[in-house]
This record gives sequence, C-alpha cells and structure tokens, in this order.
Amino acid sequence: MKVVIFAGGFGTRLTEETTARPKPMVEIGGRPIIWHIMKTYAHYGFTEFIVLAGYKAEVIKSYFLNYFMINSDFTIDLGSGEIAWKQKCSENWKVTVLDTGLDTMTGGRLKRARDTIGEERFLLTYGDGVSDTNILESIKTHELGDNWVTLTAVTQPGRYGALGLSEDARKVRAFREKVAGDGGLINGGFFVCEPQVFDLIDGDETVWEEQPMEHVIERGKLGSHWHHGYWQSMDSLRDKAVLEKAWSSGRAPWKVWS
Repeated sequence: MKVVIFAGGFGTRLTEETTARPKPMVEIGGRPIIWHIMKTYAHYGFTEFIVLAGYKAEVIKSYFLNYFMINSDFTIDLGSGEIAWKQKCSENWKVTVLDTGLDTMTGGRLKRARDTIGEERFLLTYGDGVSDTNILESIKTHELGDNWVTLTAVTQPGRYGALGLSEDARKVRAFREKVAGDGGLINGGFFVCEPQVFDLIDGDETVWEEQPMEHVIERGKLGSHWHHGYWQSMDSLRDKAVLEKAWSSGRAPWKVWS
C-alpha cells in the first residue's frame, strides 16, 4: 500500500522556518519532520511513498535525490570519479516526488497524483504532524467499517474544530463541529482511503478537508479510528520547540521505530 504525503503548502504560520524551505523539510533533531513521518510508516511495513510537493518543491527533490549520498560513507577517487561506498544508507524506501503546483489545494494535489497512486487503497497524511498511532490498527478499523475514508481521531484542545462522532466513535457525522460533546476529538491527519475518493474531487481548487469529506459523510463512508496516544502537529515555532524538546530528551513519544 502506498503512502501519500501532502507537502506542498506555504507554511505561513511558520514563516521563520519556511522562507527558505517547505514546512515538511523543517528539521526536528537534525532530520526533516517528513523523515520522522516516513519512519513511522516504514515501521509498520509501508515503504513506498508519494510526496505531493508544491511550494519549494526543489528542496524536497534535492533532499531525496541526495539522500543516499548524504547518509552513506564513501571514498572517492577525485582523479577518476570512482566512488567506493563504505557504510550505505539503511532506508529501503521508494520515494516519488510530484510537483503538484504552487497554488493547488490539498484535494487538487491528491487528484493530480491519481495515475501514480493507482486505483487501489492508499494511506494519506500531512507532512507536518507526528504520532505514535498504530497504522495497522487504523487499517483494521477501516476494513471493519466498510468505509471509503477512515481518519485517525485524536484529542487536541484549543483552536481546532472538533469532530462529531457516532456513539460508538466508528463513524464521523460532522467534520468541523465545534462542540465538546465528543471529548474534543479532531482529525489527526492519518487517513486510510479507497480510490472512490478521486471522483469526489473537482479540480485544483478543491480542498480535501471540505467538499470531498462532506460527500463521504453524506454516503456514510467516513470512518474514525480513535487514537488515545501521542499526536502533535507543527504549526508554529512553539510547536517546533515542543517537538525538539521531546526529541532531545531521548524519549520522543512518536519514535516507534528502533
């Protein structure tokens, strides 16, 4: 199953970091946050990634084009140009980077990747949030609910709009309901999706979280996997500082890999 990552936004609330690079490339512990997200998926056996780039796509392309070299030791003969690799990079990932347009909305980015994703189930997330959520468990929830989309619901108080869930927390009844009756659960951004969702996206102007989600709800096909553990997005310098502190402690809650 392919993992699709939204990585094309401007990151306007983190301009101190995103003037020179896109938000998914902002580093936590010396590694871009997108790397942390990919490590989580790889831990559960999902190592084929499609990165939906836009703003400063060249930075993301350069990172992955040079990933093997930067993370491997080598000896180079400057006369012949011959390279002898010593300790090779250990990531067995296949990464596709797509430039989906500078001003394209999230839904539009996803639809532009339809041919690359294929007509099959896929995993989808944002390139700016980490969690210790169990990806395999979310897939099980998705299959049991006969859903087109299953999102991971997490608890996060404050500025976010809460999800309206069914009594058993298995179905989403409203996507941006601002009430506390469901415990303040929000969309944590880790999705399991069926290919039917492509037909719910009109074009580049479509926001994934708006019309497509409403259409899925109308059909009773938007499921919820309730994650009780750690989740943190990186929307501000304060969020980045929280993540840096957790990583430097040596006990980052989202580090499920060894």
